Amino acid sequence: MSSLLSFLQYGNFVDNLRLYVRGGSGGMGLPRLGGQGGKGGDVWVVAQKEMTLKRVKDKYPQKRFIAGVGTNSSVRALKGQKGEDQEVLAPPGITVTNDDGKVLSELNTEGDRVLVARGGQGGSYHSEFLPSKGQTRQIRLDLKLIADLGLVGFPNAGKSSLLTALSHAKPQIASYAFTTLRPEIGKVMYEDHKQISVADLPGLIEGAHMNRGMGHQFLKHVERTRQLLFVVDVCGFQLASKTPFRSAFEAVQLLIKELELYKEDLPCKPAVLVVNKMDLPDAEDKLTELQEQLLNPHEFSHLLPDDMVPKNNMVFRHVVPISAATGFGIAHLKTCIRQSLDKDASMSSNYSGVLMIHTLHKDEQ
Repeated sequence: MSSLLSFLQYGNFVDNLRLYVRGGSGGMGLPRLGGQGGKGGDVWVVAQKEMTLKRVKDKYPQKRFIAGVGTNSSVRALKGQKGEDQEVLAPPGITVTNDDGKVLSELNTEGDRVLVARGGQGGSYHSEFLPSKGQTRQIRLDLKLIADLGLVGFPNAGKSSLLTALSHAKPQIASYAFTTLRPEIGKVMYEDHKQISVADLPGLIEGAHMNRGMGHQFLKHVERTRQLLFVVDVCGFQLASKTPFRSAFEAVQLLIKELELYKEDLPCKPAVLVVNKMDLPDAEDKLTELQEQLLNPHEFSHLLPDDMVPKNNMVFRHVVPISAATGFGIAHLKTCIRQSLDKDASMSSNYSGVLMIHTLHKDEQ
């Protein structure tokens, strides 16, 4: 029995939503007895684990959230009751902005909340017992972090096939450029119930940093993953008859450069390199050549146009040869992925501990 079990949750992925939110109107005051109407309900965005923006969209197709109206003042209850609040449940890791792009809040952990539309005041002596309407606005929910790992590779490198092999999923795969048109999130589960999310992102092409193809959309998603999983065809690739053939080494360097040109610190993310299609003829020789080139990339920079040579060398934590078609190397790749993510988690934990000790020491002085 395999030491690793996995599965995939597949479906259209939603990483941002625009919502209409409105606080409830206040209740009427009662002039002859000086009664005060109830305040209108508020609208909150609340972070909740296991929630996704796709679920919000599916459950509320109109994308409208309106809080309850405050009750009117009456002879029996001079002070009206507050209207019911409305909560928009959203996944942790989102940024909430208004239509002008102003950040209202970032919800990073479960239970974090932000008020996005205030309810109106109830009618009282100061308002001639007339209530006010609730606040109305458009807001945006944007996911900052969409997955633990982002698959980075040129079209037909085998990213979708790899995700299938990692998770026993059956996505639709075709042999043409831009096979994946929308991001899909896969869940890989380990025997100890640890889950790792993997984003299969729209195919990258040369010039993506200039927004060619689906450039900026793709690179925006890459920015929001913890680590990167580069996928290259061991035999290289050619996007079209009019574009140059690129070896596996050239593909790796071009991928790094595209990330670098979009945002200089993107190639600083921890990364694992997957060398796919090891079932093809001469794959072993080509793998050996690639490994030698990766050890001394500057010696082979002449293979690329000067403006496409990365400024800095990217060191991969693991270089893993696989065949997504036959399953060769997949179990080892899962182990490497887990090790890489656990290493970062451990480093983050140690840093927090050092920071806490430093803070306590400082407080004692």
